Amino acid sequence: MSLIPSIGLPKGRAGQFIVDGVADGYEAFALVQTAQEIAPDKPVLFVARDGQRLPAIIEALAFAAPGLPVLELPAWDCLPYDRVSPGADAAARRLDALSAMIALAKKPHRAVILTTANALLQRIPPAELIEAQTFYARPGNQIDMNALIARLEISGFERVPTVRGLGEFAVRGGILDLFAPGWSEALRLDFFGDTLESIRVFDVATQRTTGQRKSMSLQAMSEVALTPETISRFRRSYIEAFGAPSRDDALYAAVSEGRRFAGMEHWLPFFYERLETVFDYLPDAPVVFDHLAHEALTERHTLILDHYEARRKQADSALKDAVPYKPVAPDLLYLSPENLKASLGPREDIDFTVFDAPDVGGKKVFHAGSRHGRSFAEERADPNINVFDVVVKHIADERAARRRVIVAGWTEGSLDRLGQILAEHHLGNLKTVATLAEVEKLEPGQAGLAVLPLESGFETEGLVVVAEQDILGDRLIRRSKRKKKASDFIAEASSLSAGDIVVHADHGIGRFVGLRTIEAVGAPHDCLEIHYAGDDRLFLPVENIELLSRYGSDSAEATLDKLGGGA
Repeated sequence: MSLIPSIGLPKGRAGQFIVDGVADGYEAFALVQTAQEIAPDKPVLFVARDGQRLPAIIEALAFAAPGLPVLELPAWDCLPYDRVSPGADAAARRLDALSAMIALAKKPHRAVILTTANALLQRIPPAELIEAQTFYARPGNQIDMNALIARLEISGFERVPTVRGLGEFAVRGGILDLFAPGWSEALRLDFFGDTLESIRVFDVATQRTTGQRKSMSLQAMSEVALTPETISRFRRSYIEAFGAPSRDDALYAAVSEGRRFAGMEHWLPFFYERLETVFDYLPDAPVVFDHLAHEALTERHTLILDHYEARRKQADSALKDAVPYKPVAPDLLYLSPENLKASLGPREDIDFTVFDAPDVGGKKVFHAGSRHGRSFAEERADPNINVFDVVVKHIADERAARRRVIVAGWTEGSLDRLGQILAEHHLGNLKTVATLAEVEKLEPGQAGLAVLPLESGFETEGLVVVAEQDILGDRLIRRSKRKKKASDFIAEASSLSAGDIVVHADHGIGRFVGLRTIEAVGAPHDCLEIHYAGDDRLFLPVENIELLSRYGSDSAEATLDKLGGGA
């Protein structure tokens, strides 16, 4: 009995299909089976309804099919028509994924590309331009170092005194330090004249060399490349759309001079002859839509239109002291749901749903064969019942029925504690498993313990997954971004230089001035001083530095926000 039931999808047959019975938590397993049946030798695109689902799906894919290549294409991590650019990490991951998708289109093979409803609606630069910005090198190559530096600046890299983060580079004589998209470490390029002598890996925290590399592949850092051609095209398109720019139009002035401007990516259509879509990058790939993904696409497009109208009305009102913001028409930068349907073209279009779907209409229905797992909510609510005793009996009954059982925990620590509690309630024969293949090898009477971040368990004919939340209830603390340690506060603040542009989570774009000690409640307190438009000032305690993200150095053009303003 297969742990992942066959769905029965037709191989290589274009059309619209529904796969029902995809229970919560089973998406990755159903996706593996879908890829095997419908496209065993080419990539499959999965569209999640939101980005919060992707980390759990990625971990579940690694458990269900460890050898399956997985790419993630995230959306911009800023609002539509924002005044800030996508963050360095999101930009790097997007360009890394786009480059990998270009390679997949040239040499198709089995893989899964994970994206979101937000990212799918976002138009992207043409594939040939992304590919043209990719640079390959190995020790011994003849490379003009000055030309490479110019290439980095055009591609969106930031020149800094010391490389500490993604998208930065630094030059010291014949040495060029660089931290680029797709890399897990920073590289140090050592030149002798125009000869690249060595490529070394170094730790950005200590700046010490930790290893050697035999080659490097360098991708762009921004979806906007400021070449003479793109600058000329932007100027022409901007004037055609909005008329002659005013003197206080900082965006037009900065781009005209070849300087990067905060948020310039929101005028992406003006830089290129045309924009493409994810479907253009993957012309033959089947597309699988997550449950409720179509609703998410509609909601996102409505939000885009709302933000566009708000910006347009702001521009029309011509408020005194307001910074000009002339938004690009939504259809130029984003797909509408109608455009999206047309862009799909003749390919396999598959909708996952948790419900049982009727076999009516134009879409043929197939069955994933999963259902929601056992929830122990009633037992938790009854003070006279020990929920762990009920869980142990449930697992024992399932094992007696010769079904494979997995107890899934969110982390190794929580799984270890859960396993100990179950063992104390006389559940034996527990074995830690890392993959679905190991689950299949469990002996009769054994149950698996696996790290799987599932919010609820599921069942198939041969497999029962009991999730941590099924037993303990809703998690009070969701996984979050790593918090900065107290010992890192001063180190983080020290990495900022006076004049750096920073973005506060609540107050927007400001300029970092320096560290100040101020009196607060009768005691001295270390704070970061940040200046905003109109000579507004904010003193941020160093322990709240996680509210800041650094946009760039003094060379980055940005218009400061006003504290309490509407921007």
